[in-house]
Amino acid sequence: SAHPYILLNYLGSPRDVMTLAHELGHGIHQVLAAPQGQLISGTPLTLAETASVFGEMLTFRAILAAETRAPERRALLAGKVEDMLNTVVRQIAFHDFERQVHDARKTGELSFEQLRDIWLSVQRESLGPAFRFDDSYGAYWCYISHFLHVPFYVYAYAFGDCLVNALYNVYATKAVPDFVSKYQDMLSAGGRLRHKELLAPFRLDATDPDFWRRGMKTVSGFIDELERVA
Repeated sequence: SAHPYILLNYLGSPRDVMTLAHELGHGIHQVLAAPQGQLISGTPLTLAETASVFGEMLTFRAILAAETRAPERRALLAGKVEDMLNTVVRQIAFHDFERQVHDARKTGELSFEQLRDIWLSVQRESLGPAFRFDDSYGAYWCYISHFLHVPFYVYAYAFGDCLVNALYNVYATKAVPDFVSKYQDMLSAGGRLRHKELLAPFRLDATDPDFWRRGMKTVSGFIDELERVA
Protein backbone atom coordinates (compact mmCIF):
# COMPACT_ATOMS: atom_id res chain seq x y z
CA SER A 1 0.00 0.00 0.00
CA ALA A 2 3.07 2.28 0.20
CA HIS A 3 5.58 3.22 -2.45
CA PRO A 4 9.10 1.81 -2.09
CA TYR A 5 11.77 3.82 -0.29
CA ILE A 6 15.42 3.80 -1.31
CA LEU A 7 18.42 4.57 0.88
CA LEU A 8 21.12 6.53 -0.91
CA ASN A 9 24.03 8.81 -0.07
CA TYR A 10 23.78 11.14 -3.08
CA LEU A 11 26.36 13.84 -3.83
CA GLY A 12 25.81 14.22 -7.58
CA SER A 13 28.84 12.38 -8.96
CA PRO A 14 28.45 10.16 -12.06
CA ARG A 15 28.75 7.11 -9.81
CA ASP A 16 25.99 8.49 -7.57
CA VAL A 17 23.75 8.89 -10.62
CA MET A 18 24.41 5.28 -11.59
CA THR A 19 23.70 4.10 -8.04
CA LEU A 20 20.45 6.07 -8.05
CA ALA A 21 19.44 4.38 -11.33
CA HIS A 22 20.32 1.00 -9.79
CA GLU A 23 18.22 1.51 -6.66
CA LEU A 24 15.31 3.02 -8.60
CA GLY A 25 15.36 -0.13 -10.72
CA HIS A 26 14.69 -2.12 -7.56
CA GLY A 27 11.84 0.26 -6.72
CA ILE A 28 10.26 -0.09 -10.16
CA HIS A 29 10.56 -3.86 -9.93
CA GLN A 30 8.76 -3.87 -6.58
CA VAL A 31 5.97 -1.61 -7.84
CA LEU A 32 5.35 -3.74 -10.94
CA ALA A 33 5.46 -7.02 -9.00
CA ALA A 34 3.29 -5.80 -6.09
CA PRO A 35 -0.05 -6.97 -7.62
CA GLN A 36 1.21 -10.56 -7.30
CA GLY A 37 0.66 -10.26 -3.56
CA GLN A 38 2.95 -10.36 -0.56
CA LEU A 39 3.82 -14.05 -0.89
CA ILE A 40 4.63 -14.13 -4.61
CA SER A 41 5.81 -10.61 -5.43
CA GLY A 42 9.33 -11.31 -4.17
CA THR A 43 11.73 -12.13 -6.99
CA PRO A 44 14.11 -15.12 -7.01
CA LEU A 45 17.79 -14.35 -6.52
CA THR A 46 18.48 -15.12 -10.18
CA LEU A 47 16.39 -12.08 -11.15
CA ALA A 48 16.74 -9.91 -8.05
CA GLU A 49 19.30 -7.61 -9.69
CA THR A 50 17.80 -7.56 -13.21
CA ALA A 51 15.80 -4.32 -13.09
CA SER A 52 18.47 -2.52 -11.10
CA VAL A 53 21.38 -3.41 -13.37
CA PHE A 54 19.31 -2.87 -16.53
CA GLY A 55 18.34 0.60 -15.29
CA GLU A 56 22.00 1.25 -14.63
CA MET A 57 22.89 0.21 -18.17
CA LEU A 58 20.25 2.44 -19.77
CA THR A 59 21.36 5.39 -17.65
CA PHE A 60 25.01 4.85 -18.50
CA ARG A 61 24.24 4.73 -22.21
CA ALA A 62 22.28 8.00 -21.94
CA ILE A 63 25.12 9.72 -20.06
CA LEU A 64 27.72 8.43 -22.53
CA ALA A 65 25.67 9.55 -25.54
CA ALA A 66 25.38 13.06 -24.10
CA GLU A 67 29.12 13.37 -23.40
CA THR A 68 31.22 14.59 -26.34
CA ARG A 69 34.55 15.33 -24.62
CA ALA A 70 37.08 12.54 -25.20
CA PRO A 71 38.69 12.53 -21.70
CA GLU A 72 35.29 12.37 -20.01
CA ARG A 73 34.08 9.59 -22.33
CA ARG A 74 37.27 7.67 -21.62
CA ALA A 75 36.74 8.02 -17.86
CA LEU A 76 33.10 6.94 -18.13
CA LEU A 77 33.94 3.88 -20.23
CA ALA A 78 36.89 2.89 -18.03
CA GLY A 79 34.69 3.10 -14.94
CA LYS A 80 31.93 1.06 -16.59
CA VAL A 81 34.30 -1.68 -17.74
CA GLU A 82 35.85 -1.86 -14.28
CA ASP A 83 32.41 -2.02 -12.65
CA MET A 84 31.24 -4.78 -14.98
CA LEU A 85 34.35 -6.88 -14.38
CA ASN A 86 34.13 -6.29 -10.63
CA THR A 87 30.45 -7.22 -10.56
CA VAL A 88 31.22 -10.60 -12.09
CA VAL A 89 34.77 -11.52 -11.00
CA ARG A 90 34.69 -9.86 -7.57
CA GLN A 91 31.26 -11.16 -6.59
CA ILE A 92 32.13 -14.69 -7.69
CA ALA A 93 35.24 -14.46 -5.50
CA PHE A 94 33.00 -13.36 -2.60
CA HIS A 95 30.77 -16.37 -3.25
CA ASP A 96 33.78 -18.70 -3.31
CA PHE A 97 34.87 -17.28 0.05
CA GLU A 98 31.43 -17.92 1.56
CA ARG A 99 31.29 -21.46 0.21
CA GLN A 100 34.75 -22.35 1.48
CA VAL A 101 34.08 -20.81 4.91
CA HIS A 102 30.84 -22.73 5.37
CA ASP A 103 32.45 -25.96 4.16
CA ALA A 104 35.36 -25.50 6.59
CA ARG A 105 32.98 -24.64 9.45
CA LYS A 106 31.46 -28.12 9.23
CA THR A 107 34.59 -29.49 10.92
CA GLY A 108 34.68 -26.94 13.75
CA GLU A 109 34.88 -23.29 14.74
CA LEU A 110 37.14 -21.18 12.53
CA SER A 111 39.87 -18.90 13.82
CA PHE A 112 40.61 -15.44 12.49
CA GLU A 113 43.72 -16.86 10.84
CA GLN A 114 41.71 -19.49 8.99
CA LEU A 115 39.20 -16.91 7.78
CA ARG A 116 42.06 -14.64 6.73
CA ASP A 117 43.78 -17.42 4.79
CA ILE A 118 40.59 -18.39 2.93
CA TRP A 119 39.91 -14.74 2.10
CA LEU A 120 43.41 -14.08 0.78
CA SER A 121 43.38 -17.31 -1.21
CA VAL A 122 40.23 -16.46 -3.17
CA GLN A 123 41.37 -12.86 -3.65
CA ARG A 124 44.72 -13.94 -5.08
CA GLU A 125 42.98 -16.37 -7.39
CA SER A 126 40.54 -13.74 -8.69
CA LEU A 127 42.91 -10.75 -8.92
CA GLY A 128 46.08 -12.47 -10.06
CA PRO A 129 49.76 -11.75 -9.41
CA ALA A 130 49.57 -8.02 -10.21
CA PHE A 131 48.22 -7.26 -6.72
CA ARG A 132 50.07 -7.31 -3.42
CA PHE A 133 48.04 -7.52 -0.20
CA ASP A 134 49.18 -5.99 3.07
CA ASP A 135 48.39 -7.49 6.46
CA SER A 136 45.28 -5.38 7.03
CA TYR A 137 43.60 -6.79 3.91
CA GLY A 138 43.29 -10.16 5.61
CA ALA A 139 40.34 -8.79 7.60
CA TYR A 140 38.68 -7.04 4.66
CA TRP A 141 36.00 -9.72 4.39
CA CYS A 142 34.39 -8.14 7.49
CA TYR A 143 33.47 -5.16 5.30
CA ILE A 144 31.07 -7.29 3.22
CA SER A 145 27.83 -7.08 5.20
CA HIS A 146 26.10 -9.57 2.89
CA PHE A 147 28.09 -12.42 4.46
CA LEU A 148 26.22 -11.90 7.74
CA HIS A 149 22.89 -10.31 6.79
CA VAL A 150 22.06 -12.05 3.48
CA PRO A 151 24.29 -15.15 3.19
CA PHE A 152 24.89 -16.53 -0.31
CA TYR A 153 23.28 -13.54 -2.00
CA VAL A 154 26.34 -12.16 -3.76
CA TYR A 155 26.24 -14.57 -6.71
CA ALA A 156 23.02 -12.78 -7.73
CA TYR A 157 25.08 -9.73 -8.71
CA ALA A 158 27.24 -11.77 -11.08
CA PHE A 159 24.27 -13.69 -12.47
CA GLY A 160 22.24 -10.48 -12.81
CA ASP A 161 25.01 -8.61 -14.58
CA CYS A 162 25.55 -11.39 -17.11
CA LEU A 163 21.79 -11.74 -17.59
CA VAL A 164 21.35 -8.00 -18.16
CA ASN A 165 24.26 -7.93 -20.60
CA ALA A 166 22.49 -10.56 -22.69
CA LEU A 167 19.13 -8.83 -22.25
CA TYR A 168 20.58 -5.46 -23.23
CA ASN A 169 22.11 -7.04 -26.33
CA VAL A 170 18.61 -8.20 -27.34
CA TYR A 171 17.27 -4.68 -26.69
CA ALA A 172 20.06 -2.86 -28.54
CA THR A 173 19.95 -5.13 -31.59
CA LYS A 174 16.13 -5.18 -31.69
CA ALA A 175 16.30 -8.97 -31.77
CA VAL A 176 12.68 -9.36 -30.57
CA PRO A 177 9.59 -7.20 -31.20
CA ASP A 178 7.80 -5.36 -28.38
CA PHE A 179 10.81 -5.54 -26.07
CA VAL A 180 9.48 -2.93 -23.64
CA SER A 181 6.15 -4.66 -23.05
CA LYS A 182 7.88 -8.04 -22.67
CA TYR A 183 10.33 -6.50 -20.21
CA GLN A 184 7.50 -5.01 -18.14
CA ASP A 185 5.73 -8.37 -18.11
CA MET A 186 8.91 -10.02 -16.84
CA LEU A 187 9.23 -7.57 -13.95
CA SER A 188 5.50 -7.79 -13.17
CA ALA A 189 5.69 -11.57 -12.73
CA GLY A 190 7.53 -11.26 -9.41
CA GLY A 191 8.31 -14.76 -8.16
CA ARG A 192 5.49 -16.45 -10.07
CA LEU A 193 7.68 -17.82 -12.87
CA ARG A 194 11.14 -19.34 -13.15
CA HIS A 195 13.87 -17.53 -15.06
CA LYS A 196 13.61 -19.98 -17.98
CA GLU A 197 9.97 -19.02 -18.51
CA LEU A 198 10.64 -15.32 -17.98
CA LEU A 199 13.46 -15.21 -20.52
CA ALA A 200 11.69 -17.25 -23.21
CA PRO A 201 9.90 -14.21 -24.77
CA PHE A 202 13.34 -12.70 -25.41
CA ARG A 203 14.57 -15.95 -27.03
CA LEU A 204 17.08 -16.33 -24.23
CA ASP A 205 17.92 -19.47 -22.27
CA ALA A 206 20.32 -19.23 -19.33
CA THR A 207 21.13 -22.94 -19.69
CA ASP A 208 22.55 -22.28 -23.17
CA PRO A 209 26.23 -21.21 -23.32
CA ASP A 210 25.32 -18.83 -26.16
CA PHE A 211 23.26 -16.86 -23.64
CA TRP A 212 26.39 -16.04 -21.66
CA ARG A 213 28.43 -15.42 -24.81
CA ARG A 214 25.84 -12.87 -25.91
CA GLY A 215 26.25 -11.13 -22.57
CA MET A 216 30.02 -11.11 -22.83
CA LYS A 217 29.72 -9.41 -26.22
CA THR A 218 28.30 -6.42 -24.37
CA VAL A 219 31.36 -6.31 -22.11
CA SER A 220 33.80 -6.74 -25.01
CA GLY A 221 31.93 -4.02 -26.89
CA PHE A 222 32.57 -1.56 -24.07
CA ILE A 223 36.25 -2.60 -23.97
CA ASP A 224 36.56 -2.05 -27.74
CA GLU A 225 34.91 1.36 -27.39
CA LEU A 226 37.29 2.28 -24.57
CA GLU A 227 40.30 1.26 -26.66
CA ARG A 228 39.11 3.47 -29.52
CA VAL A 229 38.91 6.59 -27.35
CA ALA A 230 42.12 5.76 -25.48
